[in-house]
Parts: sequence; structure tokens; C-alpha cells
Amino acid sequence: MLKLFTSSASRVQHLTPAIRVGSSPVESPLFKALSQITGWNRRSASLGHRAFFCSEPTDGEAAAEVEAKAVESDSEGSDSKSSSAIVSTNPRPEDCLTVLALPVPHRPLFPGFYMPIYVKDPKVLAALQESRRRQAPYAGAFLLKDDPSADSSSSTDAEKNINELKGKELLNRLHEVGTLAQISSIQGDQVILVGHRRLRITEMVSEEPLTVKVDHLKDNPFDMDDDVIKATSFEVISTLRDVLKTSSLWRDHVQTYTQHIGDFTYPRLADFGAAICGANRHQAQEVLEELDVHKRLRLTLELMKKEMEISKIQETIAKAIEEKISGEQRRYLLNEQLKAIKKELGVETDDKSALSAKFKERIEPNKEKIPAHVLQVIEEELTKLQLLEASSSEFNVTRNYLDWLTILPWGNYSDENFDVVGAQKILDEDHYGLSDVKERILEFIAVGRLRGTSQGKIICLSGPPGVGKTSIGRSIARALNRKFFRFSVGGLADVAEIKGHRRTYVGAMPGKMVQCLKSVGTANPLVLIDEIDKLGRGHAGDPASALLELLDPEQNANFLDHYLDVTIDLSKVLFVCTANVIDMIPNPLLDRMEVISIAGYITDEKVHIARDYLEKTARGDCGVKPEQVEVSDAALLSLIENYCREAGVRNLQKQIEKIYRKIALKLVREGAVPEEPPVAVDPEEAEIVADVGESPENHTVEENPVSSAEEPKEVAQTEKIAIEKVMIDESNLADYVGKPVFHAEKLYEQTPVGVVMGLAWTSMGGSTLYIETTVVEEGEGKGGLNITGQLGDVMKESAQIAHTVARKIMLEKEPENQFFANSKLHLHVPAGATPKDGPSAGCTMITSLLSLATKKPVRKDLAMTGEVTLTGRILPIGGVKEKTIAARRSQIKTIIFPEANRRDFDELAENVKEGLDVHFVDDYGKIFELAFGYDKQED
Repeated sequence: MLKLFTSSASRVQHLTPAIRVGSSPVESPLFKALSQITGWNRRSASLGHRAFFCSEPTDGEAAAEVEAKAVESDSEGSDSKSSSAIVSTNPRPEDCLTVLALPVPHRPLFPGFYMPIYVKDPKVLAALQESRRRQAPYAGAFLLKDDPSADSSSSTDAEKNINELKGKELLNRLHEVGTLAQISSIQGDQVILVGHRRLRITEMVSEEPLTVKVDHLKDNPFDMDDDVIKATSFEVISTLRDVLKTSSLWRDHVQTYTQHIGDFTYPRLADFGAAICGANRHQAQEVLEELDVHKRLRLTLELMKKEMEISKIQETIAKAIEEKISGEQRRYLLNEQLKAIKKELGVETDDKSALSAKFKERIEPNKEKIPAHVLQVIEEELTKLQLLEASSSEFNVTRNYLDWLTILPWGNYSDENFDVVGAQKILDEDHYGLSDVKERILEFIAVGRLRGTSQGKIICLSGPPGVGKTSIGRSIARALNRKFFRFSVGGLADVAEIKGHRRTYVGAMPGKMVQCLKSVGTANPLVLIDEIDKLGRGHAGDPASALLELLDPEQNANFLDHYLDVTIDLSKVLFVCTANVIDMIPNPLLDRMEVISIAGYITDEKVHIARDYLEKTARGDCGVKPEQVEVSDAALLSLIENYCREAGVRNLQKQIEKIYRKIALKLVREGAVPEEPPVAVDPEEAEIVADVGESPENHTVEENPVSSAEEPKEVAQTEKIAIEKVMIDESNLADYVGKPVFHAEKLYEQTPVGVVMGLAWTSMGGSTLYIETTVVEEGEGKGGLNITGQLGDVMKESAQIAHTVARKIMLEKEPENQFFANSKLHLHVPAGATPKDGPSAGCTMITSLLSLATKKPVRKDLAMTGEVTLTGRILPIGGVKEKTIAARRSQIKTIIFPEANRRDFDELAENVKEGLDVHFVDDYGKIFELAFGYDKQED
């Protein structure tokens, strides 16, 4: 039938396919059109192919099933002849009411088509062979449903799953509608099936092998003379013809199918189109299940139209790629010809000579400064470059290696600033306070001035976020007149980022330090290594260990990068590291650093920073002029106390920017600036818009600069309306930044019995926290302690120690008091959602327990911190500055610190210590006197 789609014009012969109506063949105009477009050749039936004639039963008669075998004689030179024998099978196809159910994994089998499948189950294979012996070579081919539990879509996994399915499980996975298939041949485990007619499963007969009862499905009756069906059929044939012109894959399908089709009918046309198009399994199964011929033709037409669109897209892609490739080839040939012409004329040398000249030109000015071992490597690589072919991969590796070697600033140092006074001025301009950091930098400059040269050092700035660690590094580089390079190692898990890759790897690159030297162009930059406490550790090594060689002053004079494979002198580099918590830095790495702690800023410092730095920057960024706005000191103080209580000033900067953005919007809305840009107009058309009563000097008219040859033009600009200065004070601050975020940390005017304020350190700075204790139950022998507040193991142990020490002290002070022995207590640390740990709350817990036992509250302006031993000794704690700042923030005047922390407190700035009554203790007995030995009438 469809040989016609691929036959040439010279082989076109008359085709008269017939549709059987009753017993007389009636010629159809549909097939006349087919014969004209396709060129069906009757002689094609005699070609040496194996042919199967499969027909469906028609009204009035049942079609006999036949198998035609064409035998071709290869040994003789005569024309090939085919011999066929029509042998009826017993039973006939319509008599097969019980069949073996064979699963088809990928696409359904359509009537008139053949399909090879592989049967791995020996029982099923034996049953198929037995059917052929009984001259009943029929089975049912049913498409397998998708497995909802399967994640993999590979064909191997699908076939494996099919082989594992048995019985009812297999039956549930099969579509109900399938195809009655003739078993054409069995070779090993390969079975060739030829589709005959549609079947529907009604019930299961046996499980292994799966045998089912089936109903034979017939197409719904239709009118062959119906114009709609004819039109749909013609459109299917037209689309087939168009697709065959563009798709060679479809031509192969047609050539294979030509000998396998019987009488050409409308249903056969629909099956043919759906079977050979690239539709997915579900769409093909939908066509197979459709018994209405007109609907089946429409479904097939939709699938073929999609295939046509795909063919067009494929053709467009192929054409675009072909044009691109041809264009690139042409460009390449022209470039090669141009290079050859330039080389003949002496205008330009070849690539290798040009590269060598470029590399030699780089090293010539610094040849005396380049170390001898590096110079030797460069000369060897230049010689190697001349011997390599430009097209080889080794050539590119060598070229990149020489590029890095020759571009590094060997021996080039920037002139440093050894002026202490000038450096002090620069540091003060950029930052307020931070006397420790500034003093250390000035010491570094002074030593460099006395020695005449400077050595690299490793400074680690530690502190909470937002205190200015990274910006301090920039200021130090500006004060020293050094080049600045920053790279963050937060989350870094690859050692190659520090030490570089081996050159043998594809896409190899040097480490960050070599990239830094190339970027800055000097051998003594300031390198800021940010977030060094957040180093990762992955499968590619431990970067913290790799940094040891980079930061060790004894080793970095001979730092070895894996990519360069020559040593580099980094002893003149000043390294500045930043970290939030130095406890996260490995000890060997921390040992090579000089740690400078930046605890944070108190309220007075924040006010100065906001007024002198943050406000000016925010005003400039928002385009607001100083005379247009005024922020009062009370507003800044309220902003700091109620909105930005953290240690750093980053959040304070955000809030100030928020205020100025709202001010800018308000100014624009009220017309403080012209909405339209100035427009040049003729003098006659220019008008000055002025309010009645304004003086002439308030009117502004701008003129564009013009040459003497041109007539002067005037610029008309709407006069700026006088706007009152925007005032920001404590009363209207909430209109700009919202409601206050923080409230007073001091919850009680007079602390109740069993409540004591402690001081804590966090990575965000210091904070105050209350420790509360209450009695749950009293009774003889019911003494005990329950602890809550999301406390860590160390803090839980501190609570147990505090309970023991409190019982001991109570026994000494009031031997007859059996409070702890007969009371079940509950100790809680508020902010239960925040994890808390550490030993420094020991003395606070003891005081809380004793306050409950003596039924006497502690003094209201007291806060304390310190670790307690079982003997009552007070051990030192950390974070003295942070805890002192936290106490000042809560208006606490009396603080208790361990005696061992006296030196840490003395080192604090005077403005931090001002107005505080600090007591240093080494035994809890002194804390007892300070906490409870007061006169209530004095408070």
C-alpha cells in the first residue's frame, strides 16, 4: 500500500485498491488519490521479503489468516520469484477466546505490524512454542502500564521489572485493550509477533503463565461515503506525504511496512499513521483503544501534525548548525590565509615567536629582581614553548604557565607610608574609637620607620558582626599606602583555593595568593582574609592546615604554590584576618596570629559613629542636602537604645538609611526638587513661574553655555518651592522606623525573691539575663532541683554545683534552716528558645538559690558573673568588656567580677568604666555580703 510514499515518479503505476462491501469490490476515490501521490507498484509484492497478510473480518465473511513466504534464489541469475502458500490455521483468529498475555513494555502493537519481544520466562516461552506446534500460533500483546513506585525510566530497569511480574500483579499492570498477535517465529528468547485485531481482557484464566479470556473488538459501524471521514482521511494522507518528504526515518518505516499490509481501509490508515509516528506510549494506546473510526483518524491526524512540526523544527536546527559550521570553516580558512600572507610580508611573526617576545618583554625590566631559580624555570619553559606545536594541548599549558610566571611582581614593592601622624589622621577619619587597633598599626609603622623596612605580620581582628572589622582592614591599607586585596574563606573546603591546582589538571589555576599578587602588582600588599573562623573541611583537604604555611612568618618566605611549583616570598605581606569567634579557629593557626579583640560599641560611641560617619554617608547616598533635614540627638539615642542594641553598628546604619530614604520620598512629594529636567527654550517662550510676594532673588533661571556664534538660549525651570526643614526627634521617630524593637532588659524595678541578674557573652556582644528560682513543693525529705531554659551540659553542671554550694553556705549561716532538704526547687533561665551554655553563671545561680532560702531579695542594681567551685572559690571568666557594656545598657551600676579579671577591667576605656561600682571577689562569701548585706532603706 504505502510503497507509494517512497516510489520515484518513473515507477508510478495504476493502483486500484478496493474496499469490500458485501461481496463485490467497490473502487474508492480515496485510494485513487493514494495511487496518484504514492506510486504503488504491484511488482513490489514479488520482492524478496517475508510478508504477512492480516485482515479483519468484514460483514458477510470472515477473512482467512494466511502466511506468505517469498523465496528468493540467490544462486541463479534469473529474476526473483516468490512462492506463497495459503494455509488456514486451526483455530482461526476469531476462535481464539483464551490467549497467553504477553506484556509489551514500550509501545502497543498495532494490527498489521510486527514487533520483536524478548521472553525471559521459560514457562511462557514453552507455552508459546506449544501453541505453534498445535497450529494455533496466537497470543495477546498488551501494553504495560507505568509503575508508580519506580524512579528510574531506563529500559534496562523496565525490562527487569517486567520479568519479575507474575500472575495478578502482572494482570493489574496491563492495559485492558491489546492486540491478537500471530507468533511468526521463535529464535531463542526472541519472539516475532504480527498484530491481527484488537482484544479486550475480560478475566484471568491461569496465573503462570498468565492466560486470560478476551473479547474480540470490532470497529464501530461507519459510513464510508461520509464526507467528514473522507476529508479526514485525505488530510492524513496529505500529512503523510509532507512528512515523508522531510523525514528519512518515516521512509524506512514505510519500506518495511509495505509488504505487511492487506486491504487498505480507513481503519488501517489510522493504525498505520499512529504506529509509525513518534507519539508516546500513552497516545498510541489511546488510538489503539478507540473503536470509532472517525475519532481514530482524528487522533492519528493530531499525532502526525505534531510529527510534522517536529520535522520542521529539526530541519531548522540542522540548517542553522550547517550555516554556523560553514561560516566558522570559512572564517578559519581566511584567518589562516591572512596569517600566511602577513608572515610572507614580514608584517607579523608566528604565534610562538610573538608569545616568546611578549614574555621576554615582561621579565626584562625586572630581570635583576627575579630570583635565580625562577628565572631558570622561565628560560626552560620558553625553550620548551618553541619546540611544541601550537595545536597541542601541552602548548596551551606551557603558555598559561609562562603567563603566570612572568606577570607576577617579582621584587616590586610599593612605597610605604612611615608617617605616624598622617596614619593616625587617616585612621581617625575612617573609624571612631578602636584605640587598640589604631595603636597596634601605629606601632607597626614606627618599627618600619626605625628599621627602614617593614616585615609582614598576621593580625586577627575578632568581634561580633557589624563592628567594622573588614572596613578596618581597608583603613589600615590606606594608612600604610599599601595595595589592598580581600578574599573570604568562609565555607572554603578546597585546599586548591589556597595552594593552587597541579598543572596536569584541566582548567588548573594558582591559589588565591598568587592571584592576589597578579591583581595588585606589588609584593607587599595588605591581604584581608575574611571569615577565617568559618573555614570548611571537605573531601578536597583541610584549608585551615593549608593556611599554616601561608600565615607562618617562618615559612611564608618560601611559600610553594602547586601550580607555579616555584617558591614565592610572602614575608613582606601584611595579613589581616577577621573572625567572629576565635574559638572556632584551629589552635595551630591561631598560634600564628596576633589577636585584637573588638568587643563592640557602647551607646556614647554609637552616637558619635552615627553622627560623624553613618549619617553623612546615608545623606549623600540618598541625595538629601544637610540643610533639608535635622536629626536630633534624642532621636539618635532613642534609635540606638530601642532599635539597635546589638554590639555592632550595621543595623544602626540600615535604620539611618531607612530614615533618609523616607525623607527623600517626602521631599520629592512636597516638590522640593523639580520633577522634570530643565528644557532649553527660546527667550520669547520662557516664563518664570513665581508665587505672589516672592522676592526676585528667589527666582532661578539657568542658562546653557553657548558659543558666540549662537544666539543665547534660556532654560525655563520651575521654581523650587520653599520647604520647611524636616525635623526628626524622639516624638516622630516611630513614623520613620516603626515601633521599637527592644524594651528595657531590666524587667524588675525591685528584683523579687529568688531572681538575680547575670551577665552573659554572645557572638553578637554581651547581654544580661535573669536567673529565677521558685519553690515547687515542700515536705520533709523532698529536696531536689529541676532545671529548664535550654541549658547546655556545662551550665547544667554549674546549676548542680550551685545547689550544693548553696546548701553548704546555708548550713553555715543558718544551721537550723532545712529549706534545701525539704524543698523541691525549679531553676529557670528566661529566653528559653535561646541555647545557653558556659560556667560563668555559677555565682548568679547560688545567689538566686540563697535569696529563695533566706526569703530576702538581692539589691536591685546588682549584676554578677563568675564560675564557682565546690569550695566556693570564684574563677575568672571571659568577655569582660562585652558584659560591662551589657550592664551599662541595662542601667546597672554595681557589678561583681572575679578577682582574676581585675586586669581585664582595668584595660577598658574610661568611658566604658565611668559611673560603675565594680567589685572583684575571689570567694563567694564576699558576694553574699554584697548581695544581701545592705540596708533596704538605702534602696
